[in-house]
Order: sequence, then C-alpha cells, then structure tokens
Amino acid sequence: MKYLDPKNDVIFKKIFGQQPNILMSFLNSMLPLAEGQEIVELEYLSPEMIPETFLEKFTSVDVRCKDSRGRQFLVEMQMNWTTAFKQRVLFNASKAYVTQTEKGFEYSNLKPVYALNLINQNYLPDSPEYYHHYAVVHLQDNKDKLEGLEFVFIELPKFKAKNVTDKKLQVLWLRFLTEINEQSEKISEELMENPEIQQAINFVHEASLSKEEKALYDKNWDRISSEKTILTEAHAEGKAEGKAEGEQIGIQKGRAEGISLSAIMLLRNNIDIEQVSQMLNLSNDIVRKLKKLLEKYDDSTENHLSEIQ
Repeated sequence: MKYLDPKNDVIFKKIFGQQPNILMSFLNSMLPLAEGQEIVELEYLSPEMIPETFLEKFTSVDVRCKDSRGRQFLVEMQMNWTTAFKQRVLFNASKAYVTQTEKGFEYSNLKPVYALNLINQNYLPDSPEYYHHYAVVHLQDNKDKLEGLEFVFIELPKFKAKNVTDKKLQVLWLRFLTEINEQSEKISEELMENPEIQQAINFVHEASLSKEEKALYDKNWDRISSEKTILTEAHAEGKAEGKAEGEQIGIQKGRAEGISLSAIMLLRNNIDIEQVSQMLNLSNDIVRKLKKLLEKYDDSTENHLSEIQ
C-alpha cells in the first residue's frame, strides 16, 4: 500500500478541511487552551478573508472554522517559509477578528481568534524549540494579556518525539505529519490506536484519491519545488546584480524572499508586471525576470501534469 504526505495541500485540506471531528482533535492538541476551554463542536467557515479581488490568494487560509463559543480558528500549512508569511498570518487573524463587528455591535462581544501555523522549515534558527506561542502581552508582566488574538507557529523539522515527554496527543499528531510520506512502508501502531488519527490515515492512502486529486497532489509538489527554486535563483541573481536597496532581490534574504513570493502569487493571479512593480516597490525589470522564471517552472509543471493525464 502506498502512502501520501499529509503536508501536501491536497491531502491536508481533505483531512482537516472536511472532517470536523478530526480537526477538533487536532486543534485541541495543538492550541494552548486552558482546561475546561477545549473545543467541543466545530463549524467550517469560508477560508476567504475578504471579498473576491485580485488579491484573493493573499487573503485565504487552508482551514477556517469556529466553535460553539464563537471562537475562530485559522489553520495553515506552509511549505516554503518567508518572513512575509508572519505578516500574512497577522493580517488574516486580524481580519477574522474585526469582521465579527456589525452595526450596533458591542466590542465586549468580540470572540478570540487563534491562528495555528505549521511550517515545514526552520524560521527561528537560534531557538531549539519547535513550538512558539505568541499573544498580546504586557512587556513587563506577561501574565497581563490583551485577549483576542493568539498565534502558534510549529516548526515541523525541529519536532522530535523522543524529546517530548508530555502532550501525548500533540506528539501523535505531529508524528502523523512528520513520519508519513511517499517513502513510508508501515505506519506505527501507536498512531493507529487513536480513532481520529486512524481516520486521518485513511486519507493518506494513494487509493483514497481520485485521478484528478492525484494529479493535483503531484502538481502541488511541483509548485512548491518551483517556488523554492525561483526564490533561490532570484536571490542569487539580485545579489549578483547588486541592485539598490529598494529594488534588490538578493541582499536582504528574508525580506527578498517575502517580496519574491508575493510577486509570484500576484503574477500567478495574472496581475500585470507594472501593477506588481507598483504594489511591491520593485522595478519592472526585476518583476519581468521573476515572471520568466515562473513561466519556465510552470511550463515544466504543466508538461509533467500532461504526462500524468
């Protein structure tokens, strides 16, 4: 039996975006919810954070839902990390928080928003921890917290089950995400013992996908690979050319990758070169080069997809 990687967008959304009981188990294990505050019921919401515009893909999440208390939960699986991702997470969570308001609405009725972000790269290299919890707190007294927004970032490559002695369900779910992939020959009995994880495992069998879903699964890996390659090439090219600070792609790597990925997303939405240049403060020449790189790797992806079909 062949297994698929649950981190792939197609599988991830099929598991966590369509099965509320699985998602509820996952969120309860991952989020810093106090005893007695666990999620007991979920309702899926539209993942789109603003009305449909040419920025639509900037303002959507993989999974969005709310519980019986009215709390909202945003979940994202991020394969290619850039510093721009943090800003996008903050924007999406803030948008979810403020759009609760209506005419005559009292601010005291606002419900908390939790953003859970799973990252398949290390973004805090100096920290040995894989779990990062952010909240709005008093700088001198972090027990004094402004309720409303909380963020969790989990660096999957840093997770090592043997180093975690408590939070058993969290460990099992992270093992599910990090141990299962196309090279897996057998799945641990410990994972199979949990009913929700066992149910999730049913969706990582290749046989569970239709022909169209399998093609999308493969195409998503090609997209991730091409984006990573484009970011690397853009960084190298910008560094070699030594562009001015406002236009460079390569000197400040973190900022550069965020801008490059933003440009890629806009170009994929058929925004023209001049608009992308104005929005991201890049020269037309740099955006044009990014577009050529994008076309090069997207052509490769389409050829691969046609071979599958």
